[in-house]
Amino acid sequence: MNESQTPPKSIVLIGFMGSGKSTVGRELHQRLGYPLVDMDQVIEQRARKSIAAIFADEGEQVFRDRETSLLEELDDPTAPRRIISTGGGVIGREVNRALLRQLGYVVWLNAPMSVILDRTSKNRERPLLHTDDPAAKIAALMETRRPLYDEAAHLRVDTAGLDSKELATGILESARYFFTGHL
Repeated sequence: MNESQTPPKSIVLIGFMGSGKSTVGRELHQRLGYPLVDMDQVIEQRARKSIAAIFADEGEQVFRDRETSLLEELDDPTAPRRIISTGGGVIGREVNRALLRQLGYVVWLNAPMSVILDRTSKNRERPLLHTDDPAAKIAALMETRRPLYDEAAHLRVDTAGLDSKELATGILESARYFFTGHL
């Protein structure tokens, strides 16, 4: 399927780890009633292990392959409207960025580094941050990923100072215009 054949139907959340994708995804799910697909949770359930364990046992590339396979599976024109929350690194592959845009309205939740560092420092399940200097790793990853998020996204939302309800309201207002233009 390509973007011009069928209007995209889902709201897809992208952004760095700790940017609020899962939280905002749950808020959007509650408001719209659309099924919520948290890609990281789906991959963990199917693998029967955590993302950290997948990274440790099989490597990052295997995890990235699973992300791409799941995006291809989700790219079903007969599927219902959904809220899709992605992993932070899903935008690393060009094929994934194209698939994301085919799936629907792609919203980049952009959080400042201080917020990311605060949120991720509390979670030991972040395999990419198992390093002596998580702040330097976050800064480097954010710098590398920023143009990729920008390329994939229809909308960038700066999350600083906003809670999930405020973010969901803004996303829904913007999505209404997006979907109206594609009908």
